[in-house]
Amino acid sequence: MGATLLGASLAAQATTYVYVSNADDGVITSYTLDRAAGTLEPLDTTTAGDSVMPMAISPDRHYLYASIRSEPYRVLTYRIDRETGKLTQQGSGSLPASMPNIDTDQSGAYLFSASYSDNLVSVSPIDENGVVKDAQQTVETGRNAHAMHASPDNRYAFASNLGDDRLAQFRFNAETGQLDLNDPGAADAPANTGPRHFVFSPNGRYVYVLGEFSGAVTTYAFDAGKGTLTQVSVEPGIADSLNLAQGVARETIPEGDDTPRIWAADIQVTPNGRYVYTSERTSSVISTFEANPETGELTYLNHLQVERQPRGFQIDDSGRYMVVTGQLDDSVGLYRIDPDNGELTLVDDAPTGKNANWVEIVSFD
Repeated sequence: MGATLLGASLAAQATTYVYVSNADDGVITSYTLDRAAGTLEPLDTTTAGDSVMPMAISPDRHYLYASIRSEPYRVLTYRIDRETGKLTQQGSGSLPASMPNIDTDQSGAYLFSASYSDNLVSVSPIDENGVVKDAQQTVETGRNAHAMHASPDNRYAFASNLGDDRLAQFRFNAETGQLDLNDPGAADAPANTGPRHFVFSPNGRYVYVLGEFSGAVTTYAFDAGKGTLTQVSVEPGIADSLNLAQGVARETIPEGDDTPRIWAADIQVTPNGRYVYTSERTSSVISTFEANPETGELTYLNHLQVERQPRGFQIDDSGRYMVVTGQLDDSVGLYRIDPDNGELTLVDDAPTGKNANWVEIVSFD
């Protein structure tokens, strides 16, 4: 009993930092998340570069990586001070294009990047000091690559191709960082859904893919032997009460057409695999789904109004809190997650910069 109480006390005292990229200010704002009190306190502002957007945390939690989507395209490496949360830039590596998504492989030895505008993905080596170097491989893929992640076993990698309604499937050599197309080279997504961001279920058996144009989440079963995805189910995520039309690529909308359309953005799953959340920017809502970890099937539960135009959000490693950014909002919101039903409750907010769009959370025991 005493050991259990001590463990709970130590967990409550874990230091948790939140990092938010602000594209128009070119800065990363940082915060301390007090999980015992349910508060978010501003900590620091770090200069990055114009159009700083997607970020990623190294698996060992020592580094924060931030992609700059203005020329020269590059990814910055910051060391995280676990005592203060302060970021110190360690290096910069070139990228072949503007990248709306980055992530490390499971070992932290390579960085994946996906480019919507240039229809490609790239791999960059990460040196022994945790610094991302210049990209070593570029692979042309389907139209509008939007996200790229390694499989849990680090043997495969996948990239969403929003413009082609598919997910590219790669074999990944974790020793060399080499990508090669798998057989088959892609898994189809439902037509006109625009697969955007995706996450693996915590048990590694399923992949949840958010459709930017539909707001629906498509579940795929992951075959760890072949490195391929097979569609399991599709669950709508936009309530009729929101009165949103089918989404389309923003660059194709005629001038003067102000039809409210589905414009889904991000997807996250709680560490226990019970709940999946998605963001929709036009209506500024987060949708909640209940997940069946055994079958991968989702059930839409409800939605909640959040910060204006929520492009990015993140769940902490305890599964108790969510941090939400709004691209048109001047504050970032902290929400408590009810473990019994997944319900979100706003408990605090804090000021942020202009065009806040990406969130990373890291905890140190």
